[in-house]
Amino acid sequence: MKPKITIEYCPKCHWLMRSAWLAQELLTTFMDDLQEVSLRPSEIAGRFQISLNDQLIFDRKREGHFPEAKEIKQIVRDIVCPERSLGHSDRKE
Repeated sequence: MKPKITIEYCPKCHWLMRSAWLAQELLTTFMDDLQEVSLRPSEIAGRFQISLNDQLIFDRKREGHFPEAKEIKQIVRDIVCPERSLGHSDRKE
């Protein structure tokens, strides 16, 4: 079964558009590798977390910033299909 990503965001902070944009970026990049990307309004103020199959892979408070699309794509790629190149979004080594 393909992995599922959940983006949990604070609706009171008006982070729906940010979440939807990030979901679109992930679905476009990993269209053949993901089962779904879902958006979940959080009941906890200020929350912005991303989970892959219920495993937390990004937490805004823990990291101290919002994720860039490139950052999340690299994290997802490293878990879902580590051999895959992300082209211009790939990290320089």
